[in-house]
Amino acid sequence: MVQLHEDERLDYLLAEENLRIIQSPSVFAFSLDAVLLARFAYVPIQKGNIIDLCTGNAVIPLLLSKRTKASIIGVEIQNRLHSMAERSISYNELGGQIEVIHGDLKDMPQKIGYGKFDVVTCNPPYFPTPKKEEQNINEHFAIARHEIHCTLEDVIRVSSQLVRQGGKIALVHRPGRLLDIVTLMRKYKVEPKRLQFVYPKAGKEANTILIEGIKNGNPDLKILPPLFVYQENNEYTEELESILYGKE
Repeated sequence: MVQLHEDERLDYLLAEENLRIIQSPSVFAFSLDAVLLARFAYVPIQKGNIIDLCTGNAVIPLLLSKRTKASIIGVEIQNRLHSMAERSISYNELGGQIEVIHGDLKDMPQKIGYGKFDVVTCNPPYFPTPKKEEQNINEHFAIARHEIHCTLEDVIRVSSQLVRQGGKIALVHRPGRLLDIVTLMRKYKVEPKRLQFVYPKAGKEANTILIEGIKNGNPDLKILPPLFVYQENNEYTEELESILYGKE
C-alpha cells in the first residue's frame, strides 16, 4: 500500500503498466516534456550513474529505470514533491536503483561530488522570474514555471560540474531559449551534439526543444528529424504513440 496525502492520486505511468506514480493537481502532474526528455536522453544500458535535476515527482527517473540498470539520483527542492517522489519509488520497489535528494541543485557538486555522473538530465523552469504580483499564486506551480530557485545558467553550470569528462547532459526547454542554452553550454565546456525540435502539429511553430551536449566534446551538432505531436485530426502521430505507449 502507498500513503496518499490530501488530493494526491496514484496514476499509471503511461504504457509502463507495472509502474505507478503519485500525482496531485494542486502540486504537480508530469507533462509531455518530461516524457520526451526521458526518451531522448542517452543512457547507459547496464551500469553507470545518472542524475536528474528538478526531478519533481521523479517521473524522469522512473521512466529511465525502464531503459537502464544504472543508478539514478533525482534532486528536488520542494518538500512536498520530494515526498511524492520517495513514496512513488518505494511503491514501485525501485529504492535499490533510484534515490531522491531533497535539496538545492546548486549545492549538489559539493554535496555529492564533481564529475561523478555519466548523464545529467533536467526539465528546468522555463521562464525568467516575473514580479511577485505576476507569479502564479500557487507556489508549487510558480517554482516549477519560473526561475525562482535556479536560473538556466545555474542548471547548465551545475550540470557541467556534475558530469564526467565525455559525459552527456540532456535538457528539454523552449525554442526561445535555444541561443541562451548553446551559449551557456559552451561557456561551461559542454558542446551541443544533438538537437530536436518538437512541433504541436505540421505547419505550426516548434514549441519545445530537446538538446544534448557532451562535456568537452568536439563541435559537431546534429539536427534530428522533427517530432510532431498531433495529426490534423488532433490525434497523436504514430511517432508520439510509439513514445507514449510503445506502439509500433
